[in-house]
Amino acid sequence: MSTPSATPIDVLLVEDDPGDELMTREAFEDNKIRNKLHVARDGEQALDFLYQRGAYTEVPRPDLILLDLNLPKYDGRQVLQKIKSDPDLKDIPVVVLTTSAAEEDILRSYKLHANAYVTKPVDLDQFIAAVRQIDDFFVQVVRLPRRHG
Repeated sequence: MSTPSATPIDVLLVEDDPGDELMTREAFEDNKIRNKLHVARDGEQALDFLYQRGAYTEVPRPDLILLDLNLPKYDGRQVLQKIKSDPDLKDIPVVVLTTSAAEEDILRSYKLHANAYVTKPVDLDQFIAAVRQIDDFFVQVVRLPRRHG
């Protein structure tokens, strides 16, 4: 019998900043996280990925979404609201991973049913540690719902 941590998961990173994307990739590689990291660079791409539209018809349903709030096209708040109001998507855990430490963003994200809110550390080592903790928590601690066929 395999343990939950032995099963890699699909993570959708919704992030328009190439530097933050690179840091997230490095955090995954650094931590030897075998999870598959998919990237959407704006809110529209994120929704296309989640609804498997356009260039994303063959992509897997993500097990976890790391969502930046400040995105082009649709911002992270709109994407979060869409995910959490959709019966087919609302079970996917969403971690808001953003530079904003504004109380209103934190409150609004939780009102929109974000599973966690993490302010991005500026320092690379702290950023890597934060991504590791997200991974440890959602992959090893939390029991994710089984995918529906």
